[in-house]
Amino acid sequence: MSEQINLTPGMDDNDKAQRQLERLQSTLNRACKNVPFHRNRIQEAGLSDITGLQDIEKLPFMDRTHLATHYPYGLFAVPLRDIVRIHTAPGSGTSPSISGYTKTDLMIWKKMIADAYAEANVTDRDIILIHLPAGLANWARDYKDGGEAVGAGVIPNSPLSVAKTLMVLRDYKVTTLVTTPVFARHLTAHMFERECHPNELNLKQIILVGEPDDGRTVSELKESLHVDVWFNYGLSEIPGPAIAHECRYHDGLHINDDHILPEIIDPATGGPVPAGEKGELVLTTLSARAFPLIRFRTGDMATFISQDCPCGATATRIHWLAEQADNYMLISGIRVSQAQVKENLRIALKMPSIGCTMAKSCRSGTDILLISLTMDERLFSDEIKNLQRLMAHAEETLTEQNGIKVKIRLTQQRV
Repeated sequence: MSEQINLTPGMDDNDKAQRQLERLQSTLNRACKNVPFHRNRIQEAGLSDITGLQDIEKLPFMDRTHLATHYPYGLFAVPLRDIVRIHTAPGSGTSPSISGYTKTDLMIWKKMIADAYAEANVTDRDIILIHLPAGLANWARDYKDGGEAVGAGVIPNSPLSVAKTLMVLRDYKVTTLVTTPVFARHLTAHMFERECHPNELNLKQIILVGEPDDGRTVSELKESLHVDVWFNYGLSEIPGPAIAHECRYHDGLHINDDHILPEIIDPATGGPVPAGEKGELVLTTLSARAFPLIRFRTGDMATFISQDCPCGATATRIHWLAEQADNYMLISGIRVSQAQVKENLRIALKMPSIGCTMAKSCRSGTDILLISLTMDERLFSDEIKNLQRLMAHAEETLTEQNGIKVKIRLTQQRV
C-alpha cells in the first residue's frame, strides 16, 4: 500500500522533524539497497545509522557531474517497470540529464505545483497560459498537470510569437501567465509598443520561474500590467519546478520541506553557514522513490529566513539570490557550464585551444548565451574557407547541446 501524502502546512515542528527524519531514513535505505553509487558513498562515510537530521552533514555531496557519470539509469532506485515517466533535459555536460518518476512521485509533484498555484490565488475559475522556453519543456508539462489539478483551464506550452501570445492572452481571457522574467518584460514592452492597454486583458497574476528577482522586474510588471507577481523556485535538471514558492506576503519562498530537506553551506568549505548568512542551497529529496537526491549541490545562492511567516505556514523559507556558487550560468532556468561550453566550442571549431568570454544577453524576449570569440588566424586557414558557415555550425551545435540559443561573435580584443 502506498504512503498517504500530506502537504498541509502548519504541522507541529516536532512532528514535522520526526516525519522528515523517517522519510530521510527511508530514502537512504532505498538508495543503499538499489543504487551502488549511493551505497558505496554512504559506506565510505562510515554512517551506519541516521538517528537525527543533523547526521546528514556526515554524508558526501552530489553535484551535476554525478548525474552525467551515471547516465542514463545508474541513479534510479526502483526497477524500470515501476517508472511511469522519464524526463530528459539538455543537461550541463556531454550527456542529457535524466530523471524518472513513479506514480507516487508524480502524485506528490502534481500536488506541490497545485499548492503553489493555490498560493498564487489560482482557482478553478482561472485560465492559465504557459509560455516557457524549450529547455524547460518538462516544467511546462508539470505546470499543466498542476493547473489541471486545481481545476483551472490550461493552455499548454506552445512556441508562439510574442504577438500571437498577446492575442491568446486577450482573446482567450487568460487570467494567469506562467513564464520567465525575461519574456514577461518582453511581452510588456510589446504591448505598449502596440498600444495595447492592460485593461484589455483579464490577466490577474504572473508566475515567474527560472530566475530570481532582479530587483526591478516585479515592480515594473505590477505597475505596467496591474497584476500580482509570484516567484517559484525549481531545478532545470531534477526534480522539477515549484520546489519552493511565495505566499501572499511575498517575503521569501516556502520550501516544501516535508518532501525536500534544504541546507545552506559555504561553497568553499562545504560546512554550514551561520544563521542568516548566504551560501549555496543543498537539497535532499525525502519522498522521491525513483530518483533520490542526497545532498545535491544546486549551485544557487540563498539565505534562510528565521522569522515566522505571517501566513502561518511553518515550512522553511529562503531568499533566493541572483548570484551563483559555481562556474555555471543561469539562463532562463537552464544551467550552463561555461567550461563545458568552451570545450564544446573548441571541438566544433576543430581547434586545440580558443579564447572566449561568455555573457547572458536578451534577444526578442529570450535570454541567449553570447560568446565573444577572439579572432585567431587559424580560423582563416586554407582548411576553413567559409568562416560564416563555420560559425553557424558552431552556434547550431551549442544551441542543441545546451537547450538555449547561442550566438557567437568575433572580437579582436584579447581575452
